[in-house]
Amino acid sequence: MVGEQLTWLLGAVDSVPLSTPVIDAHFDRSFLAAIPPRTINTALGALASPSSPSVVTIVSDDPLTSSLEAVVDFGGTTLEVELATDASGLIRGLELVPTYTRTSWAQLDRRLVKLAPGVGLLAARVTKDGSCVPVHQVAASTPRPTASMFKLFVLGALSEQIADGRVRWDQELTVEPSLRSLGSPAGSLQYSPTGSRVTVEEAATKMISISDNTAADMLIHLVGRSAVEAQVRRWSSHAALDVPFLTTREVFLLHYVDFPALADRYLSLPPAGRQAFLSSTVDPLSLAGIVGSTAPRDITSLEWFASPDDLCRAFAGLQGLSSRPGLGPVGTVLSVNHGGLGLKATQWQSVWFKGGSEPGVLTLGYRAVTTGGQSFVVVAMLEDPTGTFPESTTLTMLSIANAAFELARS
Repeated sequence: MVGEQLTWLLGAVDSVPLSTPVIDAHFDRSFLAAIPPRTINTALGALASPSSPSVVTIVSDDPLTSSLEAVVDFGGTTLEVELATDASGLIRGLELVPTYTRTSWAQLDRRLVKLAPGVGLLAARVTKDGSCVPVHQVAASTPRPTASMFKLFVLGALSEQIADGRVRWDQELTVEPSLRSLGSPAGSLQYSPTGSRVTVEEAATKMISISDNTAADMLIHLVGRSAVEAQVRRWSSHAALDVPFLTTREVFLLHYVDFPALADRYLSLPPAGRQAFLSSTVDPLSLAGIVGSTAPRDITSLEWFASPDDLCRAFAGLQGLSSRPGLGPVGTVLSVNHGGLGLKATQWQSVWFKGGSEPGVLTLGYRAVTTGGQSFVVVAMLEDPTGTFPESTTLTMLSIANAAFELARS
């Protein structure tokens, strides 16, 4: 049955979006409880290409566990498909991970620069004292929009306050209308009723693992905007670009309410006057006034900004914080979602991930530790102020990140 499901899956790529009844007929309930049909369609849609998928090789096929691993060519993108079925033959497990093939830094750079007019890449080794030592870089000191990778700075500010005893992991937060934001594709707190309670650790986990924007804004409110700005100054060489440090709600309002008039009014102010404008004019606005768009909106001026160097320092700083008393959950929060990296478990023991995207922006950041205990960080950033990225771009970025770790380790 698992082989039949693989055959169906490869044929289904050309039929996306799949209807809910079709998905229900092939995936078991436990899988769909964790990964909804919308996410399945997005993942499969990213694999569509003019040529049909083809199996390169079967890595393993275990009848006892009803699972198999196969290397599949999706029209030039090669992935390892890990598939498992339940007793009824329905898919209970599915992972699509990049396969590593021997390449060079020059080849990776050529692939990267084709993806966007603005690109950045850093592969670095993290020393025991928390320094990032570059192994390879492309415009690694140039600041670019981060999208949701800014949440690393929020987690850092939160961790500092927990270490100082001002905040507790088990402290409860309340979902309030003024802190409610729009969701990323997998956010959840934006749907919680007003007055719902969530612990700091739960909010931090949602903020990082599913990029929950309401969770991020609740934590910014908890620690204070100034504390996040101070954390950015510790780790970033471009901290002035993030003053005032915007909440996700504020970015949505500036990008999608009365655009471009409201955004232009904000940007016309000197940085010292923008905080007052946020408080008096932007924050009172309703999310109901948002008019969506798939086009990039002021991503070079209305975003969060950092360079690959800055984001490496953030990962390294969080690595240091995670080893301090009481801050063990930092590592747990960052490792819930491995971002589809797919490094070999025989060579790598742990992966941290945070990425981000909005129209015209795509970022991926990872910290991975080898089985020998050596820590590496890879950050890749794309920026296109005039266009959006096809879904297949994420898979290309994943394969670049995967290869970058292997090259850095070798």
